[in-house]
Amino acid sequence: MIELGKIQKLTIKRMTSVGAYLNEKDDKSNEDVLLPKKQIPQDKNIGDEIDVFVYRDSEDRIIATTKIPKLTMGELVSLQVVEVSKIGAFLDWGLEKDLFLPFKEQTSPVRKGKKYLVGLYVDKSKRLCATMDIAKLLSSDSPYKVDDRVQGTIYKIVDDLGALVAVENKYHGLIPHHELYGTFKKGDKIEGRVVKVREDGKLDISIREKSYIQMDEDAKLILGKLLLRGGKLPYNDNTDPEIIKKEFNMSKRAFKRAIGKLFKEGKIRITDVGIEEVR
Repeated sequence: MIELGKIQKLTIKRMTSVGAYLNEKDDKSNEDVLLPKKQIPQDKNIGDEIDVFVYRDSEDRIIATTKIPKLTMGELVSLQVVEVSKIGAFLDWGLEKDLFLPFKEQTSPVRKGKKYLVGLYVDKSKRLCATMDIAKLLSSDSPYKVDDRVQGTIYKIVDDLGALVAVENKYHGLIPHHELYGTFKKGDKIEGRVVKVREDGKLDISIREKSYIQMDEDAKLILGKLLLRGGKLPYNDNTDPEIIKKEFNMSKRAFKRAIGKLFKEGKIRITDVGIEEVR
């Protein structure tokens, strides 16, 4: 069965002046798909197999191409918007006919020239379209375990929950709110560490290192800020956690670990009003 949106190996059944008609090797029906003449490799003849991508052309006809698009069925890829209209947007996916992203499949307004993470689906009219609602396309059956390093794309940020991540653009992931330090937005690429595999298979991710490794980095950051501020900072164990997060991009717990390390090493003094560098 010929499937839209997929790269498949088809057989050349007949040749015409407009191109080659293809179908599955053992399919004897007349539902062949056209491969335009200009795309037929010179060494191919009737009976030969050829790898093609099947989609609908600008006249809504099912057609084959030897060009490999940037996105195929089952994948998630960031594609650039080339045009925005009242009914949707059009994306560059490497084929002559741009890929349509319907307005109802946009999880936020899109802008020309920007890239957005999308998946592919077949709509009610049997046409290939893009969707930004990628959660329904992600899998929970990942091969990753705790402490594995992963990469992904943030596709949604939910207040008090965290950042939803398409891990390796295939699997469900979440950077929990308490792990989300820094300024992030939809579309950002992240690299992190799996800290938990939930019962449903979804992954919790931290973008910070293990505490004993991160503590060294946090201590260096605090020392750097001390140098920039003349050796004194108005922050200590009693400082509000939100102020610590805003100033140092770390949790109150991480801050206390780091200044405790610096204190033990004799590099700072902890006072009633903050911390001071020991010179």
